[in-house]
Amino acid sequence: MAKDKDVEKNKSEEGAAEGGKEKKRGSKLKWIIIGVVILAVLGAGGAGAYFFLLKPGKEAQAPPKPVIGSVWAPDVFIINLADADADRYLKVTMNFELSDPLAVAELDQIRPKVRDLVLGVLTVKTFKDLNNYEGKQRLKEEIAMRINTHLTKGKVVQVYFTDFVVQ
Repeated sequence: MAKDKDVEKNKSEEGAAEGGKEKKRGSKLKWIIIGVVILAVLGAGGAGAYFFLLKPGKEAQAPPKPVIGSVWAPDVFIINLADADADRYLKVTMNFELSDPLAVAELDQIRPKVRDLVLGVLTVKTFKDLNNYEGKQRLKEEIAMRINTHLTKGKVVQVYFTDFVVQ
């Protein structure tokens, strides 16, 4: 019986020792979890501070929007092209961007003269002149130059083709 008591005592001492290890292991795990949570909170706080305090505002990052001046729209132009080998016509709708809002009223007053100037430019063009990008760009420049010679308030900054059909 004494041996049984000694065996039980040894088992209880081993159990106590293992329980102590489990207790130590449990407390280590608890500290690791607390450390991870603290690091996560600090990381989130740092990221929040970076995005809200240190990063420049969206207004500073956004590129400036291009400023478009006043726009004047003449009527649609339908003309015969100057092609000798075929009967072709051009239908074009355009808008003029102006440097000064006062030029809109002036263009309204000289609307017949503007139509005559544009028709004079368009009727001498051939299909070959207008068939590519460069030809259309030259046409825009020529129209703007012709109209600018007759404007006293402002000038035509850009010509926009909103409809361009050659048939």
